[in-house]
Amino acid sequence: MALPLLRSERLTLRPVALDDVDALHALWTDRDVRRYLWDDIEIPRERAEQTVRDAVDSSAAGIGMWVVLEGDANALVGFCALIRREGDEDPELMYGLSPAYWKRGYGTEAAARVLRYAFETLGAARVSAATDPPNVASVGVMERLGFRFVGRGVLNGLDTLFYEIALERSITADMSRR
Repeated sequence: MALPLLRSERLTLRPVALDDVDALHALWTDRDVRRYLWDDIEIPRERAEQTVRDAVDSSAAGIGMWVVLEGDANALVGFCALIRREGDEDPELMYGLSPAYWKRGYGTEAAARVLRYAFETLGAARVSAATDPPNVASVGVMERLGFRFVGRGVLNGLDTLFYEIALERSITADMSRR
């Protein structure tokens, strides 16, 4: 199963391709993005390329990464992904946007569309998400989508907030309106 093209009201989510490495590397090394996404490490292009290759490879299993585009334009707004951490059956939602597109609701809109895909197409019973405690914007996205806080712990040696959302009638009804 390859990742499908997804659309929402204002966004197009296209499965990531190797041609996206340079644009994603630029996004992921932006000072404001990397402080939460890459734990404030400026990753080399090779790491960005390997991340994209891994996402392309995982798309055969129905999980992976989409680049987020505004409307039908080709300009990259950000990314949204479903990953599986080792030992975890449930997919994890990840997302990030270019600072130029913050505070427009795009993160919530893109994540809602990918959640709908996870529940309706993949048949996921639950989706998890995690963020750094100071990342209040990401916490806001998760709360608007109906995620519930499940605890605080350590991920990759860092203080992390963990959230999850389960497939329930009220959640799917709310998501179908998006």
